[in-house]
Amino acid sequence: MARPRTPIGTFGKISHRRLGKGRCEARARYRDWDGVLRAVQCTGPTAAAAELALKRKLSERSLFQPSFIELSADSRFSALIDYWLEDMEIEDRLSRTTRLLYERNMLTLVAPAFAELTLREIGVARCDYFIKQLARQSYSRARQARVVLRLALSLAVRHEIIPRNPIDHISRLRRPARTPDVFEDSEVSLIRDAIQAWEERPIKAGPRPDGQLGQIVEVLLGTSVRIGEVLAIRLRDLDLRGAYPTVRICGTIISRKGEPTHRQNHPKTSRSVRRIVLPQFAVKAIRERMRRRLSIDPDALLFCNRNGDPLTTNNVRRQLRSIMDQAGLEGVTPHRFRRTGATTIYEAGGLDLAAGLLGHTDPRITQQHYIMRDDLVNPVTARMLEERYGGKV
Repeated sequence: MARPRTPIGTFGKISHRRLGKGRCEARARYRDWDGVLRAVQCTGPTAAAAELALKRKLSERSLFQPSFIELSADSRFSALIDYWLEDMEIEDRLSRTTRLLYERNMLTLVAPAFAELTLREIGVARCDYFIKQLARQSYSRARQARVVLRLALSLAVRHEIIPRNPIDHISRLRRPARTPDVFEDSEVSLIRDAIQAWEERPIKAGPRPDGQLGQIVEVLLGTSVRIGEVLAIRLRDLDLRGAYPTVRICGTIISRKGEPTHRQNHPKTSRSVRRIVLPQFAVKAIRERMRRRLSIDPDALLFCNRNGDPLTTNNVRRQLRSIMDQAGLEGVTPHRFRRTGATTIYEAGGLDLAAGLLGHTDPRITQQHYIMRDDLVNPVTARMLEERYGGKV
């Protein structure tokens, strides 16, 4: 049977040898990270002093496998942040928008509490306390902080800088109960009336509204897509002449700091590219827009500014909010139209149909975040009980 080898990073039995003139040597064989056994020795005035010097020398060797980064368990968390951000850029697996979001969350939520700590000081108890305290302020912030903290510490684990990821062992975050808010039919009518009144108001100076905002709202309501995806619709994405008029959702509008607003060639996720059959009210709004749209370039945007450039999602939200404030309507946001449409489809056709419309691969996301469920139990239960017990009263 083969003799088991000394584990990497450990040393064997220490031997001693007297050198004369009051000097002693302590020697041991140490198996380095390249798997090679090497003799390491130290001297001292006594055997005990030589052995102590040898153990100190061996302990100074790296506790973890050397890597391409100059980080150790005694490095500050701020150094790991720098390397983590660089690693995300090199991997190029996430979209630039997601990377910028992660960077913002790390620098604003996590770094103030962890930047000056060494990696060995960041344990389960500290992380658990931090996330719980943040959750008391905002569940959303706590969830975002947990995501980036886990990612950065996972990188340290992969490089064997720390032995485990403490975030994997903290308490679960408890999502507060929340019912998705949707528009009632009467509210939709009020929103349409308010936009129409604003677009038809007398104008003393400047250009008149071109009707885009009302048309955007109709497409939001008729497709249940995100505002950025509506603003990214090109003329080539529309097919209004077939038996079923459709729009292909295959892009979104991106606005990043320091960059011009532009169209991204896939929606929020590349897997959510889809074609949606349009209801007639949305087709009517799109046709009205196309009659005013002078460009015949198939790559031209359906909704755009006077120069043909993309509209920003923030400007559309700001304009919609301003008009609704003047009309006394609260809580009107583009995303609320998305939840409204999802709830309507869920009530009429079920969860899978609603998830398909929204572009979700997991219906649980649809159910958890977009559906306002009716708390009325199926009335058939009353009939069943009446049939069983009603005639015996």
